[in-house]
Amino acid sequence: MPFDLEFVLVIASAITGVITLLEVFWLKKKRTQNVANIKSEEVRQPVLVEYAVSFFPVLLIVLVLRSFLFEPFHIPSGSMRPNLLVGDFILVNKFAYGVRLPVIHTKVIDRPGPERGDVVVFRHPETPERDYIKRLIGLPGDLVQYRDKRLVINGEPIKADFSHDYNPANGYTDDYSSKVFNEDLLGVEHLMMTHPQKNLNRDFELVVPDNQYFMMGDNRDNSADSRSWGFVPEENLVGRAMFIWMNFNLSKRSSNLKRVGTGIK
Repeated sequence: MPFDLEFVLVIASAITGVITLLEVFWLKKKRTQNVANIKSEEVRQPVLVEYAVSFFPVLLIVLVLRSFLFEPFHIPSGSMRPNLLVGDFILVNKFAYGVRLPVIHTKVIDRPGPERGDVVVFRHPETPERDYIKRLIGLPGDLVQYRDKRLVINGEPIKADFSHDYNPANGYTDDYSSKVFNEDLLGVEHLMMTHPQKNLNRDFELVVPDNQYFMMGDNRDNSADSRSWGFVPEENLVGRAMFIWMNFNLSKRSSNLKRVGTGIK
């Protein structure tokens, strides 16, 4: 099971918070009462209490920022190439689709839902302890069709103009040539890529159910997405990807500083 940092932050904040409250309203007073003729500020705190009081505000701030506003994510796979690469570290706006309580994910502040074309981080429908990132293709009620590696949404063919060949020598794709296209997703322009050598039978036609979303990777022929594991429920949405704040490919031990600060569209 993946390490759940959010759960750890909640527990750590709760424990240090309780100790801090006890220190303020009871422990400090008890220590000074037991030591005659010593000013309260001269009575040393126990080590555990000292660390708890010091770390509590830091943990609380991190928890609030990470749970309700922004959260960093690391891109581990190439399913969103050519827009997001392995080694990209991105910042996700968690306020974009409403505020949810940490761990239990209950929505407490509602906001307008995601829009078609958003790059969305969400909890995987089958393994919700894992976060995925894909592009939102189908909104509730949409008729989505995929034929010969081209999308049709609500009967309207999605325009995709050839841009360039994606060079495997860059080290960011597989060992065969890929084609990059400028796709206009009904008003949202972005890059996507296909692999001519991959002739997989992935054509489909479907209607997106209420409170569900259909997601696809921009690397259309090399992405495990809603075509494989189905729709994403609204309650699984985490936030909208905003920009790249760092790039470091651990396997290659290399960094591409030109990607730092790049917006995600």
